[in-house]
Amino acid sequence: MTIDPAKYAVPPDATVRNIELDRQVFVLRGERLTEARAEALVEEALEQLPGRGRPSLSGKSQKSPQIGVRLPPNIRLRLERRAESEGKSLSQLAREAIEHYV
Repeated sequence: MTIDPAKYAVPPDATVRNIELDRQVFVLRGERLTEARAEALVEEALEQLPGRGRPSLSGKSQKSPQIGVRLPPNIRLRLERRAESEGKSLSQLAREAIEHYV
């Protein structure tokens, strides 16, 4: 993984260097850090950031597949009303309907 320090707020006195984790030994909290583990740590950290969307339905650190659906306005309105009456999001209601159908 290559990190561009210019994309991050780094104090002027900080030392930033890229290392090849699979070639050089680097220990973090008592565990050898590999490229794969570094990628996993980055994903875990990014999941903690606000505004990153809803949690994955496919499991931690995995993106859930998405589909788009076009609806006539009257069906959309009925869907919105039903979702509101059940205290659910449109996505949640649509997921439940699809799960029931298939």
